[in-house]
Amino acid sequence: MPDRPRLVALISGGGTTLQNLIDRAAAGRLGVELVGVVSSKAGAFGVERARRAGVPFAIVERGRGGNGGGDKETRSGSLSPSFPERVWSAVRTFNADLVALAGWLHLLPIPADFRHKVLNIHPSLLPAFGGKGMYGRHVHEAVLEYGAKVSGCTVHFADDTYDTGPIVIQRSVPVVEGDTPDALAARVFEAECEAYPEAIELVAAGRVRVEGRRVVIAPRG
Repeated sequence: MPDRPRLVALISGGGTTLQNLIDRAAAGRLGVELVGVVSSKAGAFGVERARRAGVPFAIVERGRGGNGGGDKETRSGSLSPSFPERVWSAVRTFNADLVALAGWLHLLPIPADFRHKVLNIHPSLLPAFGGKGMYGRHVHEAVLEYGAKVSGCTVHFADDTYDTGPIVIQRSVPVVEGDTPDALAARVFEAECEAYPEAIELVAAGRVRVEGRRVVIAPRG
């Protein structure tokens, strides 16, 4: 990868994680160049965040262009590109070296050329409170309902299932008496704002090696 790897963020919603990356990049504290954003929703506020920051973006929605429930034939009889194919096509137009899932809500198969180049952040200490349907407020509600004393965030490599890729970084936060989902979410997000840029920089710097399920981080040198 080049001295300043090219990062593309994938979003589906408000873009608070994206805004953290935008701010870090603008301050020269991200170690990569944020070159593009791909949104699965045209109306996502994260798109507006990208527009305000001058970051190029692309909209790739499910159910548009013959995708969604499955590939469909065009009038010529050929199959139109599937949703994942169109997402990766958009990513490649930005010549991305790394991809950060930043509130991306769709299962996205990872092609061979992006294996161990796609990061995701999850608002719990995986493997606890992960899997399909476990995102955002749902996670924090589950943590409190279970009675967990500690929560946190996990940065991991994305694979072809929900929240199961090798773990790069985890940060813990306490669950305090009388916590609400919103209060816990705010505390976890503070940890996310530090952990995600750190993980991105480690991968971008070539200091991360994956050995089976283990991620080995080389010392700075």
